[in-house]
Amino acid sequence: MVVRPRDDPRGAPGGDPGPRRTGSDLDLDGIQAADVIARGVRGAEPGEVPGRLCEVAVELLPVDGASVSLRSDGMPVQLSASSAHAAHLAQIQATLGDGPCQSAVEDGAPVLACDLTTGRDAGRWPVFAQQATEAGVRAVYAVPLGSDAVCVGTLDLYRDSPGGLTDRQLHVARLVAGVMTVALMALPREAEAEWRDEEPWLSGLGADHEEVYQAVGMIMAQLGMNADDALARLRADAFARGCTALDAARDVIAHRRRFERH
Repeated sequence: MVVRPRDDPRGAPGGDPGPRRTGSDLDLDGIQAADVIARGVRGAEPGEVPGRLCEVAVELLPVDGASVSLRSDGMPVQLSASSAHAAHLAQIQATLGDGPCQSAVEDGAPVLACDLTTGRDAGRWPVFAQQATEAGVRAVYAVPLGSDAVCVGTLDLYRDSPGGLTDRQLHVARLVAGVMTVALMALPREAEAEWRDEEPWLSGLGADHEEVYQAVGMIMAQLGMNADDALARLRADAFARGCTALDAARDVIAHRRRFERH
């Protein structure tokens, strides 16, 4: 379900919205959430902030995991997650190139997949829904990072039971996503980092992404194809073997997997 400003997510299954909340109610909730966010990131190094904010999202919202990914050509760049399980679910979406995360990037609006076991949500992303439910997830909420005009990535929230988000909860999720966007944009770029003697922008956060593209380069050399086709082959190989693209990439890098021309 794509939630746009006129939509009311209170009717989502499993939610308990209570009375319709006014703007002042949401402002108060925002202030309280901002206090929790501030405590969560206090004392963190810049590169630690995305991970801390994922943990804060789990604390503030009725979800069991959270991850953050940046939009990128080919595959999203997974930056941080609240747990290994949440990281794995983000990798499933990246491997398939499909799921609420991708839809949120394309739509530029929050996507609330309230029940991946049945109905519209299960039918919209059938392969992702099957793999997510096999991993114990029943609902996924993806909130864009950036502005209405430019989406730079998503904050993805995972829940092991069906259900939606209330107005208040969606407001808080948007707030965390907004702070996440500011934090990511505040990390020093390469040139600034050298001048300040700091770590480069996203240094260490996108290491998994680098492994995937190292493997893509090796497949390009093995098969004599372009990067898009090589990434498609890597994804297809991962899907066929029931693993993530990252796992498949590590097999290629370690020479446990080689692609042959037919």
